[in-house]
Amino acid sequence: MIIDFHSHVKISKKSTFMPEYFREMMEEAKGNGLTALALTEHFNTTRFYDIYRFLDENYSYSEGFYNIAGLKLFPGIEVDVKEVGHILLIGDRKDIVLIWEQLEPHLQEESFISFNELMDLADRYGVLKIGGHPYRESTPLAKNVTRDQLRRLDALDLNGKDLYTKGIETCKKEVEALAVEIKLPIVGGSDTHQFLQYGSVVNDFEEECSTSDELKQLITNRRYQIQIAEQLPLKVKSATLVKKYMKKALKEADSLTV
Repeated sequence: MIIDFHSHVKISKKSTFMPEYFREMMEEAKGNGLTALALTEHFNTTRFYDIYRFLDENYSYSEGFYNIAGLKLFPGIEVDVKEVGHILLIGDRKDIVLIWEQLEPHLQEESFISFNELMDLADRYGVLKIGGHPYRESTPLAKNVTRDQLRRLDALDLNGKDLYTKGIETCKKEVEALAVEIKLPIVGGSDTHQFLQYGSVVNDFEEECSTSDELKQLITNRRYQIQIAEQLPLKVKSATLVKKYMKKALKEADSLTV
């Protein structure tokens, strides 16, 4: 199973969910060799639930994933914490939606949930917990919470965007050093918002998984390999540029309809 643990299906938080864009994203993910994705959309994105309403109306869900024409789509969410950092949660559809509902009082920056409170919430549902891009300049989770707090996670995110902006070797070294220090595994996540970024970093699992519990078990036992594409810099740079102009076009279109 080839899986990406950090993927979005909207071009930005403020954009609306576009079904045709979603379908195009899924086709491009498969075209880049992926057989599974974790859908980690931002918890405070505009009309978050539109995504799950669309998925429920158009695709089958069984065991722990949506079947998107042969691609496994595992439900998830990306959550900002008060200390400044991002956490990826991956689990059963009903659990992810219930977590999102309980995060409603924490959607604004001034009311973000604390790291410990989020870990308590995630543990109640038994979801997979990944520390997103722990050394990103804008949201350096690893610098804002203690090592003991970080050990409550299941894994750390080796992030496609950070591999590009920091340089592959620099980014790898700092995340690997942290992983060794706190004894956690690392998983790769492209952080895709625009499909050209798919395939920049993936995880090659030894076995197929159908639930987040199975994913967690294989991650804990290190039964997978992270693969970074030689074309990562080109993929991320191209996707970033396309995303920039798509956001601009959508903003201009919205202004014309006002």
